[in-house]
This record gives sequence, C-alpha cells and structure tokens, in this order.
Amino acid sequence: MNPSNKKSAFTPFSPKQMKALCWWMPESPFSGYDAVICDGAVRSGKTLCMSVSFVTWAFSVFSDSSFALCGKTIASLRRNVVTVILPVLRELGFECNEKYSRNLIEISHSGRTNRFYLFGGKDEGSAALIQGMTLAGVLLDEVTLMPRSFVEQALARCSVEGSKLWFNCNPEHPMHWFHEEWIKKKDEKNCFYLHFTMKDNPSLTQSIIRRYEKLYSGAFYERFVLGRWVAAQGCVYPMFSHEKHVEEPPDVMEEFCISCDYGTVNPSSFGLWGRNGRVWYRIDEYYFDSRAEGRQKTDSEHYASLCELADGRKIGSVIVDPSAASFIECIRRDGRFRVIPAKNDVIDGIRRVSDCLKDGTLKFSPRCRDSIREFGLYRWEENSAKDSVRKENDHAMDDIRYFVSTVASAVDDGGFFALATTRR
Repeated sequence: MNPSNKKSAFTPFSPKQMKALCWWMPESPFSGYDAVICDGAVRSGKTLCMSVSFVTWAFSVFSDSSFALCGKTIASLRRNVVTVILPVLRELGFECNEKYSRNLIEISHSGRTNRFYLFGGKDEGSAALIQGMTLAGVLLDEVTLMPRSFVEQALARCSVEGSKLWFNCNPEHPMHWFHEEWIKKKDEKNCFYLHFTMKDNPSLTQSIIRRYEKLYSGAFYERFVLGRWVAAQGCVYPMFSHEKHVEEPPDVMEEFCISCDYGTVNPSSFGLWGRNGRVWYRIDEYYFDSRAEGRQKTDSEHYASLCELADGRKIGSVIVDPSAASFIECIRRDGRFRVIPAKNDVIDGIRRVSDCLKDGTLKFSPRCRDSIREFGLYRWEENSAKDSVRKENDHAMDDIRYFVSTVASAVDDGGFFALATTRR
C-alpha cells in the first residue's frame, strides 16, 4: 500500500501476500488449518496482509464477538498495526470506532459489529491482563517479543467454536521457544506456515531493499534481511572500525549527555556525549577498574569523577544503569544533574547500537581508549540456548548501550521517548 494525498492506493499483492490474505476462505486449500504463522524479513509486507486478513476473516464468520490484537506494547501495536489497517478498513467500507480509554476498537460492516481489544505483552505480568476473556480469535504481532506465559494465556482464551490463531514475527535465536514449539511443530499443531522475504513485498523498490541490506550486519542481517532463524556468534559489533568510527570530535556541540555503567567490584564506565547535527560523539570517558587499581571507590568518589568528566558543561541528562540505586540517589541528592534510569533491554539495545554504527551516527574520540578496546573484545556467548553476551569486557559496552537506547534512538516503552535537553 502506498500513501497518496487523498486516499490509499494499493500495489498489486504478491502471490505470498495473497496466500496470507485468503488462506482462511472456504475455497482455499488451506482453510482447514487452525492457525497461520508468517515469519521472515522486515518490511516484507506480512503485517499489513495478516491484519487486514484477520479482520475480514472475523466478519466472514462471526458477529457480536470479541477478538484480541496483541503486540509487545499497546504503543507498538497502535503504530505497527492499528494506524496502518484502520485507513484501509475504512476505505473498504468498514466503520471503525476507537475507544482509547478501554483499548478497544469496535468495527462494523454490513450489519455486523465485532470488538477488537488491544493488549501489550511486554513481560510475565502481562498474562493477567487478558485472563478471563472469551475470544473468537487472536492476532499476535511480533510474537517472539512476548513472554511465553502471555502468548499461551491469549491462546487459551480462544475457546469459541471456529476460532483461529494468527502469528507473525521476525526470526530470533533458533532455540527461541516459539520456533521450538510452533514453527518446528507446525504440522502437529495444524498451522499454515508462510515464510516471507523482502521480495514478497512488491511495494519495495530495489533501492529501498539495498538500504535495508546495508543497515544490518551479522546475525541481525541474517534475521531481518534474509529472514533466517540463526544464532548470534562471534564479535557483537563486527561493523565497528577505527577508520570509520574513531575521529576527533568537533569543537561545537548542540547538547551534552553522560551515560554510566556503575560498578563497585566490577569496573565503572562513564561516557561524555555531545551531539553535532545527527551525530553523537563520545568526547571523553571515565573508566575505573577496582581490581586493577587495588581499591574501591565510594558513590561520592565516583560522583566527583562524573562532575570532573562534565567539566562545567551543561549536561542535559545523566543516564545510569537502573540497578545502581544508590548512585542514582547520590546524583539526585546533589541536584546538579537530571538523572534518568537507562533502558536496559540487552538485545534490543545491541541492535540499536549496531544501527547507529552502521549509519555513522555514533563516533568516538581517540581519547576513549577503553571503549575502543572493548569493541574488539565484546563477544556473543557460544553454545547458548538464547542470545546472550559474555559478561566480560562489557562495561563501556553497557554504558554505550544505555545511552543509545535511552537518548540516541527512539525507544518504544508504552509511548515514552527520552531526549537529552539542556538544563536552564
């Protein structure tokens, strides 16, 4: 679907998109399946097709029934699904009435009305939100980002005769529970499985496909571009290079920020960041290894080093490891800086740092020797059942990840977006 000034215009669907749209129809050879799974590359067109198909299937079978649309968060669900499909549905003659306070969309067509409830499955506690409902069907957008407990609770709610299950996702680690329990057991669970690549989305031009191919590397390239379920191996940031990413920062910066990975026995790593245009420069850093130094520092001593790193600059915010409660309180008590607990999703954070390194919006001063050293040593854990990194040579890596996830990139967490701002 391509937007125009007046109304949506459709690029003809690809054969695989047509299967996702029509698999449930009585004349389809796939209509006997109880569920559909669409996985594969980003931007392959699977979400739009599945979402429109889900609603049209609901109206072909049910009236006055309840359905669930599920995403990692309500905000991501609205962005990825709701805001995309509602204009399409309205153009197809559906009446859509959003009730924001109830996270509900009432949709009507040809005398029938059905209710579509929105749910976010971001953690183990989310399962309680959907418990007790009776559903005629559920669509789980980016199901691999949701905890198993939430997904299984959502599926258990689909007790209405004729109900069907709809899943879509980008690939993750091959030992991910969804890959093990659903994709590998698709025949046992009577699932129709469709694997998508970017070539299955005819609205993407070759130049756009090449842009995405350049954006990712390593395991993220294989997953998001090639659509493969692969394990992350080797260096976490293979795209980092001294030639591309290490340079003297400019003299003039538009704003400043400090990021902190705090440790007592483990090293502490603080980074001073400055923004010039689109690029964030790590201007300088503080790195203290208590084992190497033979002594530990107190919160107050680390805070004095943070102030020395700031060197009189107007620091918009200090981003701190969220587990460092005493250090966060030490900063707040002094009142000089605004402190923000960092966003700490490791894998999402690594992907965001990778994106910034690939597009050149993250640079490092030659003074940042410990960061540069850790980039060369930071490794994925081998033979692990899930994506995990070795807990060594990771302290500057952690503070960089905190900074990128909380400030340098848009972060979806219930609609919150943190920006560094200059104190006045």
